[in-house]
Amino acid sequence: MNTNGATRSFWMTSATLPAFPSLPGDTETDVCVIGGGIAGLTTAYLLSREGRRVVLLEAMDSLAGGETGRTTAHFMPPDDRYFHIAESFGEEASRKVARSFKLATDLAETIAGTESPDCNFQRLDGYLYCLPGQDKTILDKELAAARQAGVTVEPLPQVPGLVFDTGPCIRFAHQAQFHPLRYLAGMARACARHGVALHCGTRALEIGGDAQRQVVKTSHGDVHASAVVVATNTPFNDRVVMHTKQSGYRTYVVAMEVPMGSVPPLLLWDTGDPYYYVRLAASEPASATDLLIVGGADHKVGQDTHPQHRWDEIERWVRERFPMAGATAHRWSGQVMEPADPLAFFGRNPMDDKNVFIITGDSGTGMTHCTAGAIAVTDLIMGRSNPWADIYDPARKATHGLAEFVKEQANTLAQYKELLTGGDVNHPDQIAPGQGAVVRQGVHKLAVYRDEASTLHVRSAVCTHLGCVVAWNPAEKSWDCPCHASRFGIDGSVLHGPAGVPLPEAQLDTPGS
Repeated sequence: MNTNGATRSFWMTSATLPAFPSLPGDTETDVCVIGGGIAGLTTAYLLSREGRRVVLLEAMDSLAGGETGRTTAHFMPPDDRYFHIAESFGEEASRKVARSFKLATDLAETIAGTESPDCNFQRLDGYLYCLPGQDKTILDKELAAARQAGVTVEPLPQVPGLVFDTGPCIRFAHQAQFHPLRYLAGMARACARHGVALHCGTRALEIGGDAQRQVVKTSHGDVHASAVVVATNTPFNDRVVMHTKQSGYRTYVVAMEVPMGSVPPLLLWDTGDPYYYVRLAASEPASATDLLIVGGADHKVGQDTHPQHRWDEIERWVRERFPMAGATAHRWSGQVMEPADPLAFFGRNPMDDKNVFIITGDSGTGMTHCTAGAIAVTDLIMGRSNPWADIYDPARKATHGLAEFVKEQANTLAQYKELLTGGDVNHPDQIAPGQGAVVRQGVHKLAVYRDEASTLHVRSAVCTHLGCVVAWNPAEKSWDCPCHASRFGIDGSVLHGPAGVPLPEAQLDTPGS
């Protein structure tokens, strides 16, 4: 399958998604959904069940070519903590969050049972524990806040069944996990049966219109719709507003073989920053091993020039705590959008017509947030009230996360100094085969990649979103923007928004050998 990076997750190697053609030309529909991951497909599925005509557009050549295929697929409590939500928005808001997470998980269970029975949906307990030396009052605060929110939780002296002592923890009952791409494959087939027109290899370029009608201009024609839902991890149709409210982070995952039955089925999270998160998955039907899938070691997009060490750090963490761990079967990375305050964004797009909706700001809980977002947006399009739409409103101000907002904006502004500095190397000859580097040429900066045949691929190094200088990501073979988290392929193609336009081709004055 075509994806937005060089690595391939376990999910990508163990699922087959149905193929769909590109948009054949201009068309008309009730709702145009942009994005073929869990947020977009769930929205299309729900709307089609309501009798709405839906066109779904996916820029990649296959569905789930973005971040859904790079998740670890936990249905879990908010990783920004219930006590933080209560402190920022009030106890009623934390109860609404808990309700939205429960109903989202229940919906995924229902869809899995009816449309995707092979996705291994499983209910299981999750455990939050403190790192050694950390103040344990964080667990006390979260326990009290979760109970106040109506969540079933229990304090325990340690996580049961593990070979290492976690120390005190909180058990969150009745969480869930699944195989995300098998889940989406079944849901895509169901969407097609319900009349959804699914089109891959079709990039949405622009949205315009009025409160009655929108036109989505694409690479293959125009889609005329009464409403538009942008479900692309981060919205491409909003140039500034939403991108000051959230920041993009890369997160890293390893899948390591462990003897079957040596680790109990559970979800595990620590309280570090960044934190580690753990789950199991069955590897192969005839295998004597399970896969221990562990993620973490996050950093801001485009702000680590050699991120491969993060996989090594996760492996060391695993082997110190799970000595039975064997070979590493898979390594991959993904991208999460972290809101400045502790809540995701879904609903009407601010400063846009009332019939343009977004789902973004997953904050590391994308399976849950995106499903809850699909429920809320469907309700809004259908003209119904939604019990939690107000707290996730994208138009809310960042006053509840002001300190984080200021820190992130300062970080973003600091990246623009790269426009004035030299390049990563002085000459393209210094770039090894299979690697890239930014090269200064006069007043310009160029993104130069040398392929394995030693041919140079040269693009402008200036991000087409808001003009930051991109950085080479050797882990995924991509050009990543450190300002607002756009990512581009070695051919300049857009891999991740908010940029909607490729890096333009450029020429070297003196080509390297």
